[in-house]
Amino acid sequence: MLDAPSAVPEDLTARVIRVIANTQRVGVETISIDDTFENLKIDSLDGINIVFALESEFHISVPDEAIRDMRSIRDVVDGVAKLVAEKQARLNSGEAGSEAAPDASNTQAKSPA
Repeated sequence: MLDAPSAVPEDLTARVIRVIANTQRVGVETISIDDTFENLKIDSLDGINIVFALESEFHISVPDEAIRDMRSIRDVVDGVAKLVAEKQARLNSGEAGSEAAPDASNTQAKSPA
């Protein structure tokens, strides 16, 4: 699994849980950070649908090797937090990628300094 940042913001955790709840068509109150996929009866197809929904929600790309290691809600939250932090670091350093620019409306050329 991906190494996660030491502190995951509560709003990120809530968003991940909301995405999982929506994908599984259950109430957010039925999912906790300590749940496993097994006890939530999330199978591999459900897991793929969850990953697609998370990629869309957070404008990230989840690597295949990370998907194989996800076994719990905490794994998912930690992995998403790490990917979001990496994306933010790329944006802060000026590195651009297709997943780092979810809004293409800001396409003005930068003037030389």
